[in-house]
Amino acid sequence: MGAVRVTGAAVAGVLAATGALHAVWTVTPWPARTPEEFADTVIGTGDTVPPVAACLAVAGLLGTAAYLVGAEAGVLPAAGAKRVRRAGVRTVAGVLLARGAAGPLLFGGLTERTERFKRLNARYYSPLCLALGAGAAVVAAAGRGADA
Repeated sequence: MGAVRVTGAAVAGVLAATGALHAVWTVTPWPARTPEEFADTVIGTGDTVPPVAACLAVAGLLGTAAYLVGAEAGVLPAAGAKRVRRAGVRTVAGVLLARGAAGPLLFGGLTERTERFKRLNARYYSPLCLALGAGAAVVAAAGRGADA
């Protein structure tokens, strides 16, 4: 398996797992014990979990992103127009890179967030977004052949 396929498989797997976690959050704040702990850890504001619709929307977007990256990397069956998938992977890469790069600024100073969230964002959330975005960018760059 080539480097692009391995990268795509890893990025798609993490995106899919993260999407599944967001779906789980529609019914429970797991792994947090309470909604307040969840809000402090994952959102950094308020004391309740996000609305079910928001969690489902993010879960769906992450699942779509996982499919696009996996299909473009050749580890999932490809459906639809190649140029649409490629544009989707470029969008996934851009969004994740922007979230990762802007996260410390947005959630570290420009918006009010809890100290716990700021620490977790700086250590885990933003770096993970940067890594996933870079991986998606590798997949997007490798697929720059003729569009179908």
